[in-house]
Amino acid sequence: MIKSVMWSRAARRRSGIGETWPDARTRILDAAEELFAGGGYDATATAEIAKRADVPKGLVFHYFPRKIDVLVTLVGERTGIDDMGDEPVEEVPADPAGALARLARRVPLRASPAMRRILFREADTHGSVRERLRHLNAEIIRRASFVLELTLPGGRGDAARLEAAAATFAAVLLYQESLCLLTGHHIDPEMVADLIVRALA
Repeated sequence: MIKSVMWSRAARRRSGIGETWPDARTRILDAAEELFAGGGYDATATAEIAKRADVPKGLVFHYFPRKIDVLVTLVGERTGIDDMGDEPVEEVPADPAGALARLARRVPLRASPAMRRILFREADTHGSVRERLRHLNAEIIRRASFVLELTLPGGRGDAARLEAAAATFAAVLLYQESLCLLTGHHIDPEMVADLIVRALA
């Protein structure tokens, strides 16, 4: 009798029935992250996600009715794109390069290497991923423009140049994330900030 009860509990665990919500859901997302990063979203079947997560396929659909919902959830929950908040950046007058470098260190693209591969690979074909990167780009430009306005003497009088400089800064930061994944080469944001400020001088 005891053996039967123990088997029944084990069977329920294998089937996902009675499993706690975070455990099964997290395992599904972990499996999807690994598979999407390895072979890509389109090449990954829902059945593969279920197998890798060791859950029934029906449980995947319970949490994520469509496969695209898995990708959207991964991008929404496992990238730090919205984590900048409203906390102000420390601006030091007459030190625009230092202020930009500090901003670069606070850029919230905090994601695992697998999630970074997913972001830059899937942005071409999936609007939700593209929108997250667009949001990050716009936020970096907005904050970089603000920093330059506050720290450059007479900066407010040349909005077009500041906007171009801020957009260049954002492009380099995002590009280096992608480049680093491919080549391992990291662009020093402090050097980029210095070059941009010198060009504005």
